[in-house]
Amino acid sequence: MPFNEDGSWAIAVGDPDYSAKERKLIEGLEQDLEQHMRKKKPKRYEHSLSVAHTAEQMALAYGESPLWARVAGILHDWDKVLSPAQQIELAVSLGIDLGVDPTLVQPLFHGMTAARHLPERYPELPQKVWQAIDRHTIGHASMSLLDMILFVADGIEPIRRDVAAIHEVRSMVDERAALKDVYWTSFYHGVSYVIETERYLYPGTLDIYNELALERA
Repeated sequence: MPFNEDGSWAIAVGDPDYSAKERKLIEGLEQDLEQHMRKKKPKRYEHSLSVAHTAEQMALAYGESPLWARVAGILHDWDKVLSPAQQIELAVSLGIDLGVDPTLVQPLFHGMTAARHLPERYPELPQKVWQAIDRHTIGHASMSLLDMILFVADGIEPIRRDVAAIHEVRSMVDERAALKDVYWTSFYHGVSYVIETERYLYPGTLDIYNELALERA
């Protein structure tokens, strides 16, 4: 089974060898997240920590920095504490324009907004963290290693139900499948879910899908 007894995702062996400075950074961010989110969105708070640990383990498995993967996971849903209307208002104020009525794509904004305003609060974090957070909802045709790790970790963290699509991606990670293949599988399952549930599909998602599909052809 791919789960440890404590429910964590068992996809890597050993713990990251963090320095005292790195551990202090993680502890500080987790404390900030707790103060920011735990009372308002307790389930989202637990999800964020779960994504952070899953991303950290995936980074160990796939050769990315576990520190930046964990940090990206901690902060990726920061703006989920805002109401839908507040998320739209923030996106507009930050100049985010996806070319459609913002009410149609409101669930996509939180990563983009966080990636634009949180760097002022945390200037010590590298741009690669903000890019991964920015791309974790929509994805991108040219994803970095960290981008793919956060995108996938968000979908497979152990709090999520083990439905068939998620189980497939978890199994691929557990077997150390190529990360590009894991990302593709996670991405197209996400597209399929939107279609199956008859929800609005952002046109930019189709553009990304087609670019990825042509690349794999």
